[in-house]
Amino acid sequence: MPTSAFPIVKGTPAFRRLSLAMLAAGFSTFSLLYGVQPLLPLFAQEYRLTPAEASLAISVATAPLAVMILVAGLVSDRIGRRPLMIASLFTAALLTLAVALLPGWGTLLGLRLLTGVALAGIPAVAMAYIADEVERASVGASMGLYIAGSALGGMAGRLAVSMLADYLGWRSSFAVLGIAALLSAVVFWWLSPVPQGFVARRHDAGSIIASIRHLFADPAIRLLFAAGGLIMGIFVTIYNYTSFRLIAPPYLLGHAAIGAIFLLYILGSASSAGFGALSGRLSRRHTFWMPAVLILAGALLTAAQPLLAIISGIGLATIGIFGVHSIASAWISHRAGADRGMAAAIYLFFYYMGGSLMGPVGGIAWARLGWPGVVTFTGTLAALVLIIALLLIRVRPLPENLLRPEDEPEMPPG
Repeated sequence: MPTSAFPIVKGTPAFRRLSLAMLAAGFSTFSLLYGVQPLLPLFAQEYRLTPAEASLAISVATAPLAVMILVAGLVSDRIGRRPLMIASLFTAALLTLAVALLPGWGTLLGLRLLTGVALAGIPAVAMAYIADEVERASVGASMGLYIAGSALGGMAGRLAVSMLADYLGWRSSFAVLGIAALLSAVVFWWLSPVPQGFVARRHDAGSIIASIRHLFADPAIRLLFAAGGLIMGIFVTIYNYTSFRLIAPPYLLGHAAIGAIFLLYILGSASSAGFGALSGRLSRRHTFWMPAVLILAGALLTAAQPLLAIISGIGLATIGIFGVHSIASAWISHRAGADRGMAAAIYLFFYYMGGSLMGPVGGIAWARLGWPGVVTFTGTLAALVLIIALLLIRVRPLPENLLRPEDEPEMPPG
């Protein structure tokens, strides 16, 4: 448990340790959460499930995570960020190992549900932990590594699980995933600095209700909450049912080949940074529509039959989804002011709940209409995101006198 000078400054050994710890936390969280995605056809085959039923292996984890994020942030204000994150990482890793050992579809779903509850302690407080310990000018760099770790974990988890499942079966792939998560938990515990900037806070019902009312009174924040749920619904639907489409004729791809499609996450990582920088130059309201257009174009392009066109469509949608998520996260934090912690928790609630609710709906569309049904469903959601983006162009910036001293204006000076 290393200690460090406070606040932590970019370029110091303490900053490198913290950044590597956050990279490990992000990697573990999203590999555990979404690593099962390529296995859905195997679940459907072994347990005689429909695609929508098999997709519950994802939704049953993300739905409780969405709910518990609202609780975890409040708990971390009482007991601290780091202890909650350590407990979350170790617990989720052990639950994933248990999936590899215990039989039955019901048991698998129960353990996945508990995994989602455990993992809520990471996205709920990771940003707050960084903000507590790192000087303001260095927060962005450390946050970027956490987001990169999240994208890398989501990609590597899916890719490794799909390749291992081809040769060792899906239970062995779960075991490897759990062991990797345990190692990541140890890395986080070992490298993450003992908190020095944390100040315990207590919440009462009145303050929580006041914060929620303040946030929902802002039309821009309401629209951004909605956009978060929609993009995650698109994301989960496309990636869930692409496996079912490509494993069947005329493509007949193996699990390893399908898993390679998740390398498109690299585009998402670049998109987050790229659109974040672009929105800083052009303003968020005049940038937000750009990735929204890419999501719609990508969803529609997957309707084509050539494999290259399908992969290109998934890539475009991935770039757009990560871009929207990056801009929306920063924009909400900016407009929420002193309620930014609550705003981040509510945004993540909409984000993960959107995937949990819309993923199975996408499965129904796939079962009844095939891939054209998936394209219609995701295309409709993408069109709604674009409408939200156009509405946000008309939202006025916050007056400078409503910004806290550490807030940056939405439009760069000059």
